[in-house]
Amino acid sequence: MTVRHRDRVPPLVWESVLPALLLLHVVTTYPARELPVAAALTAALALPLAWRRRAPLAVFAAVVAAAFVQWLADVQLPADVALLVALYTAAAHTGRRGTLLAAAVVECGAVLACSRWATNGTFLAPFVALSATVVAAAVLGVNVRTGRAYLAAVRERADRLALHQEQQALLAVAEERARITREMHDIVTHNLSVMVALTDAAVYAQHRSPDRATAAMLQISETGRQALTDMRRSLGVLRADEPDAERHPLPGIAQLSALADQMAAAGLPTGLEVRGGHAHVPATAQLTVYRLVQEALTNTLKHAPAGTRATVLVECSADGVGVEVTDGGPRPAAPSAAAPSSGHGIPGMRERAAAYGGTLRAGPLPGGGWGVRTRLLLGGGGTGAA
Repeated sequence: MTVRHRDRVPPLVWESVLPALLLLHVVTTYPARELPVAAALTAALALPLAWRRRAPLAVFAAVVAAAFVQWLADVQLPADVALLVALYTAAAHTGRRGTLLAAAVVECGAVLACSRWATNGTFLAPFVALSATVVAAAVLGVNVRTGRAYLAAVRERADRLALHQEQQALLAVAEERARITREMHDIVTHNLSVMVALTDAAVYAQHRSPDRATAAMLQISETGRQALTDMRRSLGVLRADEPDAERHPLPGIAQLSALADQMAAAGLPTGLEVRGGHAHVPATAQLTVYRLVQEALTNTLKHAPAGTRATVLVECSADGVGVEVTDGGPRPAAPSAAAPSSGHGIPGMRERAAAYGGTLRAGPLPGGGWGVRTRLLLGGGGTGAA
């Protein structure tokens, strides 16, 4: 409460309290014949203190000059305490060199004062006392300056920490948006491609083979429901007790066989081979493998001609997972690995592989067809941010 009320008062008012008290003391204690000189010297010593925080060195010089005039006039005044206040202020607002210079000047004044006003030839005792007050004022000012610098450093560090936390939050939001974008692209592109292929097959077979058309339509329905479930899960709104959560678990290596069957039903015969056990592979890494295979097969379904066959090879080891997806059909419309692409297909696959320290290679094969190869590192080679 005291600090709050003090902050409401202008600083100049607080700085004027000591000069006013010193002047009041002179007016009330000095006789009339000595009052003009004492009041003038007291005003010269004390009044500059009102501006000591705005111009500490200038105020210190003015007070020293007034004290020297006082010494020449051989007048002793209580206002000499203004020298200590000015020294404290100079030490609190200047560097080491300025503090030492100001202290030396005041110490010289102490020597002059003791040499003139020491009584009964006692010089040492008052000199030691004055020197102690000079050192105390200088040390107090240095401590205040050091504390102020420390607080400024703490505030700056806190500001940097707050800025860093804000940047980290923005990066986390950007990463989450990028993750959702990749997931939505993979889910929507794959499932819509499969649904379009199945719809074309159902239309073609509705008169010749109604049973096959019905099966295709049921497959379309199931694919659509799975797409909605995956979208809700990726957006973080799927409840744990929702029935679809058990029907459609988080995709992984175990779900690649269902993916191959789905692609075969859509018109892309797909062979799958998984070498090695995948129980030790983290769920996020398995999701990355699934999305890479899904995207590669979706590209083959969209770009390769009818009759193309795809092959998926997944090799699991203790330190990584190798993924290879190839097909045997020409694909003239497919984007090359080196060509720039504005979509999220191959660039998104590269980002997923890079999250686990892998480098994805996608391009035409020497004997014809298209291949996608990468290896995910599980031993700390990537961030693991699928």
